This record gives sequence, C-alpha cells and structure tokens, in this order.
Amino acid sequence: MNSAYDPLKAATPGTGLEHERSYWTATIDGEPPDDGPAPAQAETDVAIIGGGYTGLACAYFLARDYGIRPIVLEANRSGWGCSGRNGGFARAAIGRHTWGKVIDLWGRETARTMFRQALSAVDTVRELIAAGADCDAIAPGHLKIAHRPSRAAGLRAEAELLQREFQYPATFMTSAESRQHIGGTQSHGALRVPDALAVHPLKLALGVHRLARDAGAIVHTASPVLEWTKEGEEHRLRTPSGMVRARRVIIATNGYTPEHLHDCVRHTTLPVLSHIIVTRPMTAQEKRASGFVTEHVLTDSRNLLYYWRRLPDDRILFGGRGMVQPVPERFASQREFLLAELKAKLPALRDITVDYDWWGWVCLTRDLMPHVHHARDDATVHYAIGYQGSGVAYGLHAGRMLARRLANDDDSAPIPATSTPLPRIPFAVMRRAVQRAAYVWYRYLDNRD
Repeated sequence: MNSAYDPLKAATPGTGLEHERSYWTATIDGEPPDDGPAPAQAETDVAIIGGGYTGLACAYFLARDYGIRPIVLEANRSGWGCSGRNGGFARAAIGRHTWGKVIDLWGRETARTMFRQALSAVDTVRELIAAGADCDAIAPGHLKIAHRPSRAAGLRAEAELLQREFQYPATFMTSAESRQHIGGTQSHGALRVPDALAVHPLKLALGVHRLARDAGAIVHTASPVLEWTKEGEEHRLRTPSGMVRARRVIIATNGYTPEHLHDCVRHTTLPVLSHIIVTRPMTAQEKRASGFVTEHVLTDSRNLLYYWRRLPDDRILFGGRGMVQPVPERFASQREFLLAELKAKLPALRDITVDYDWWGWVCLTRDLMPHVHHARDDATVHYAIGYQGSGVAYGLHAGRMLARRLANDDDSAPIPATSTPLPRIPFAVMRRAVQRAAYVWYRYLDNRD
C-alpha cells in the first residue's frame, strides 16, 4: 500500500493493491472471487465506480430487485477503503449533527423522516446479513459517553428529545450506571441508543460483494477509472486494461474520491484520517480491574470523538482522528498517542499493548451531511458521498436508495438535507490549513469543562 496516499492529491487510489494490514484482514478466511480487471471493451447500462459498501450494495439491489446487471469498477480490492477499515459500528446516524440540530435546520417533519431513514439503514444491514453477508454481528446498542461531567446534561437532553420527538426508546444512564458497563475515569453518564450493531466490517463488505456477484453483478477489481469522457448519451470510462461504456454512472468512492474524477465532486469533500488501534487480549485480571464488560459500541462526547468497543476475543478496538496529512514517519507516534488516550479512559489497562494499527479516509462535506443525488447538469451521473464517519449502515442503505432511483422505484419524498447536490467548499485549496486550525480549536473545547 502507498501509505502516503491522499485523495486530494493522488490521481487514483491505486491499482489492485492488497488490503492494509489490520485486525480485520487477519481475521477473515480468504476473499471471495471477483471478475478480475476490466476487459478491453465492455458495455453496461450502469457502471459503478467504487467497490465499497455503497457500490456493492447498489450492485446487489440493482441485480436482485430489478434485473439490471451493473459493472462495478474498483481501483484496488472490494472493501479496500474504509468499508474494510472502519470500527464496525452500524448505527442509526445520518451526518454529524445532533437530532436537535437537525430539527433546528430542517424542521420537525424532515427530522422525523430522516430519523426513520436512519433506522431503515440499520434494517438494511440486518437484511444483508440475513441474506448471507455473515460478519460476526451482535446487536448490543450504542452508548455515547459523557467524557466530562459538563457533557452529561446535553446527553440527558438528547435522550429526552429522542423520546419526545420520535417516540424512540433512547435512555440516559447516570455516571454510576454507565461505569457498571465500561468502567474507567471518563464515564460521567451516557446516552443509550438500542439500534446499533457491532460487525466485522471487512467480512460485511466481502459478504455484500459475494451477494452482488451471485445476483448477477460484475465486479472488476484492479480497475481504477483513469479518464472519464462522454460522447452523446454514452459515458466512456477508461481503465488500465480497456474501456467501459455505460449509459449511467454511479460514483461510490466516498473518502477515496479523486478530485479529478468528475466535476460534480470537485472541491466538495474533505477526506480526514481516522486511525485505529487494536490491543492484545485483556487478561482476566484486567477485565475485572477495568470494569470494561459491555459489548455496546461506544463513542464519547468530544468534537474530535473517540470510538471504541470490546472485541469478541477480549481485545479492545480504539479509534480517533488521525493526522491532518499522512506522514509515514509519524504513524508510530499516532499509535502511541491513541494508546495513551485509551489508558487515560481505562487506567487499569496500564500494561496493555497494541497488536494492530491502521488508518483510513473518512469523508466530510461542507454541511456535514451525506448527499445522495445526481450531477447538476447530468441526471445520468449519480452519487452517494459524505458519510461523516457513520457510513457502515447509511453507506449500504444509500446504495439501496441509488438502486431504487435508477430503477424509477423510489416514491419517497426527497429529504432536503441529503437529496441535494454536494455543496462546494469555498477556498478549497485551503482545506488542509482550515482542518489543522479546526483541530486545535476542537481539542481546546474538548478539554474544557
């Protein structure tokens, strides 16, 4: 892997690269077959650029439900990006805003529609698992932890809002109650949301890959799109091995979207690094001393949040924002930083060590919302991009929504928050500088009462 890859700079993500070494790659039993690199010439009704959750789910639902046999063009291997690198949290979440903020921005009725869609996204994950995408899933729910006492009131209010506005059984746990589940010194109450799954993310991606091919989709790996032109009604996608001609194209590359790919995605995203460590298994004594017994997926109340979970073999997965730009020489220091942050949460694990660490690109947008839409000037170019770090459930569901739209089988009213064009980022050349400044400000906010 090219460890210095940056989507804002690189022409393409790569060509047939192996998966980044991670706990997930170490715990799969091989990979399902694919269709190899794209041939010299191919034609299709629908070409899908990107073989992650969204692209593979879209391919599956197009083939299974509508008899459309799409061609997926993946630059590397299925699940190579964050679909195979994330923490495995399938949550009922859309974007980065709290539900109270969603109500403020778009009103109660839109918020309620969005909340139902977020729950439907988790249901889509369950459906894919039931169809055969085995991924070691459990359904413990999600705890959002107050990392400081001052954050508890906000989480209590959020639980009350979910109950009041959406008739949803969210609950608030006091500091004493939350510490019975996760122990540690940074547990000052928690919001519990029951609709969340803990999954093996790479197994999930490979499972959907298998379902898509079994349904009739074609998945070409080692096939980055090097050039994209359009002549008349035909899109022409040039790969290293040939040309794919398509009547419609879907962009499903999320945080790995090259800037040059198409004008509809130029200057619309901010890919940010998320770094994950996985420890050695906890000893029996460490489990007792730490009090970390829950199987819930966990996030905290920081702006630059941490996310963590106890894995089935008693290892701990712990992740957070990575460096602003990938500097290979600093990966080790980032690993040690995350380990220190984990130990600050769970001091009883002072002797815990790291067995795996890796990183991937999370995709942010200007409005901190995903967008499932089409190019402004070409309704034959569709995309689903910008999951803000919550793409396990919504990324798969967005693939399903795209399939419905391409098959003219979507009778739902558009949601203004997500069914609009990707907004451009002003002064896009300054994205990394602004990101660096924002990180300094957010860390200040996260460390004050």
